Amino acid sequence: MNKKQIIKDTEKFVKEKMAGEGSGHDWWHVYRVWKNAVHIGKKEKADMFIVELGALLHDIADFKFHNGDDTIGAKVSRVWLEKQGVDEEIIKDVCDIVKGVSFKGAGVKSEIKTLEGMVVQDADRLDAIGAIGIARVFAYGGAKGREMYNPVIKVTKHKSFEEYKNADSTSINHFYEKLLLLKNLMNTKTGKKMARGRHKFLEQYLNRFFKEWNGEM
Repeated sequence: MNKKQIIKDTEKFVKEKMAGEGSGHDWWHVYRVWKNAVHIGKKEKADMFIVELGALLHDIADFKFHNGDDTIGAKVSRVWLEKQGVDEEIIKDVCDIVKGVSFKGAGVKSEIKTLEGMVVQDADRLDAIGAIGIARVFAYGGAKGREMYNPVIKVTKHKSFEEYKNADSTSINHFYEKLLLLKNLMNTKTGKKMARGRHKFLEQYLNRFFKEWNGEM
C-alpha cells in the first residue's frame, strides 16, 4: 500500500468533485482543513495517514446537501478507499471520521472517539470560526436563501440532530447556534490554542455588526 500515492490520488479525487462549489464547502475548504489537520496531527502525534484521508474526505458528501443523510459521506469514502486497496481497519477509522466530524446541534454529543478523528474535527471547526468562518457562514446562508439577520427570528440551541438539520434560521443566528460554541468544543490542546484568536474575532465582528445595525456607528 503506497500511502503517499493514495493521499495524492485522494486529493485529486476530492478536488475534481468539489471544485467551484459556492456555499463555502468547496475544495479550498477541504484544503484548509487538510493543512490544519496535518499541523495539529503532527503536534498531537496522531496517525497521519488516517488524519490526511479523514480530512480530505470529510465533506465528500455532506449531509447538508444530501437531504440530511449523515451516512452517505462514509459510504462514498468506503467505495473510494476500497478501490485504492486501503486496509479495512484504516477504512473503518476514516469512515467513522467522515460520519462523525460534523457539528449536529448544540445539544448533540460528538460521535468522534479516536485521536485522529479529534484532530480532523478540530481542523474542520477552525475553518468555521475567525475571518474565514464569517465569510463561509454568509456564503452558505446565501446559497440556502437565508436572511442575513432578522431580529424576529430567535436563536435556538438545538437539542437533536433532527431539530438542527431542519431548522430555518438566519446567518447571524448561526453564530450563536454553532460558531461561538466551537471554541469550548475543541478536542486537542493544539486545536484549543488555535481557536482562541479566531473566537475573539467572531465576538469583535458581532459587536461591530450590532452597533452598525442599531445605527451607533
